[in-house]
Amino acid sequence: MSYFAGIDIGSTTIKIVVADERERVAGHICCPTGSHFHKNTMAAFTGLLEEKGISRQDVAYIVSTGYGRKLFKEADESISEITANAIGARKLGEQHGAVKTIINIGGQDLKVIRLDEDGHVENFAMNDKCAAGTGRFLEMTARNLEIDVEDLGACHMRAQGTPLTINSTCTVFAESEIISLLANGHGQDELIAGIHFSIARRVARLAKRLGVQDMVLFDGGPALNQGLVKALETELMRRVVVPEAPQITTALGAALLAVEAFQYNGAAVNG
Repeated sequence: MSYFAGIDIGSTTIKIVVADERERVAGHICCPTGSHFHKNTMAAFTGLLEEKGISRQDVAYIVSTGYGRKLFKEADESISEITANAIGARKLGEQHGAVKTIINIGGQDLKVIRLDEDGHVENFAMNDKCAAGTGRFLEMTARNLEIDVEDLGACHMRAQGTPLTINSTCTVFAESEIISLLANGHGQDELIAGIHFSIARRVARLAKRLGVQDMVLFDGGPALNQGLVKALETELMRRVVVPEAPQITTALGAALLAVEAFQYNGAAVNG
């Protein structure tokens, strides 16, 4: 059996998906990008294949995407993360209906993508000038509060009072504002809820520039944060669907494109 790999090299995390010729996911992995992204990508890829008992020779086609896609020379093809994200989200959203709007929050940027009736990218908007509102911002928040980033969602759900207002849109100023609010005795849970709503408002402003349409799918690592999901649903005033493994959506899209590209190239040669 032939296998196909989608490798999403992000600014903070490497995501890899291996799929078979019937587009079934055979395995996936996420690991930190680090400063030696190529070495780390190869180590993760090799480790995933070994774990799943797949020979490197059985991987027929590799598509890379993300921040470091152009520098991963082992790939047969590279595509933009916008295209890969759309393909992956469309696949993961099938059980819920047709995806029309995608919200993707990565380590250092956030994107909103609108799809047309056929599931193709119609328009998109992104904010990558500042880390505020991204995964890196949430990591900074958790560090200042001395908790694990995985615990932010639970803190949000415990919040009883009105979420605190975070006015700063710059990461550096927001960090100072958070420290000041803590020093003034404000509750941790209400502060975290306020941070989530601050991010949700930024996303909503970006989304409204495109025109939000149902179904809305939220992916990227921060989509695992239930508090942020709830805040987004409030700001967008609609349900937000989160796939089971939201971190790998873009890598999955690249893997699916690898299957398609290999089959197309084979058909072209045979034809």
